[in-house]
Amino acid sequence: MNYWLLLIPVISAFIGWITNRVAIKMLFHPREPKRFLGITIQGIFPKRQKQFAEKLGRVVSSEFLSFQDIEQKISDPENLKKIMPLIEKHVDDFLRIRLSDEMPVISMFIGDKTIDKLKASFMKEIELLFPVVMKQYAANLQTELDLEHIVIQKVSNFSSDKLEEILYQIMSKEFRFVELIGAFIGFIIGVLQVVISVLTS
Repeated sequence: MNYWLLLIPVISAFIGWITNRVAIKMLFHPREPKRFLGITIQGIFPKRQKQFAEKLGRVVSSEFLSFQDIEQKISDPENLKKIMPLIEKHVDDFLRIRLSDEMPVISMFIGDKTIDKLKASFMKEIELLFPVVMKQYAANLQTELDLEHIVIQKVSNFSSDKLEEILYQIMSKEFRFVELIGAFIGFIIGVLQVVISVLTS
């Protein structure tokens, strides 16, 4: 038996590993289009960044962060209850302190009972008005703020270096696994080549 045949699985494993490593690198490189033997080569992400940005913008605006969700959250009565103590404190401070500063004559005729009644009336009106105001605010925000356009613009202008850095931070283990799978498959193919070579020699 030719012992040089034992190198075939090792070489095949290396080829499988380096092939997958190059494939992963080509997700991001080259940044700019390069012509080689009449063929234009560019990394997948830099080449498709605009399309990726457009798709992401549509998904974010329709699925992840819709204005309907925002409107529902900010007009939810339960959320109003959480901020009512703050509003009540502000109204109380206004009636007891600022009103006397702004209109001292009127404040002379307003006692604690009147202030409590006014505050109760104000709080009731605010509780009724707040959801309506928030819904109107969300509607105006949707008109003035094009969320899809903002996401598209941000992602389109995103640095390819930064995108690569982020994806490697998130998927470094997966990328290494892909490289090892390439080496493993290459090794198996090499072993099969050795077996076939030995059996047919």
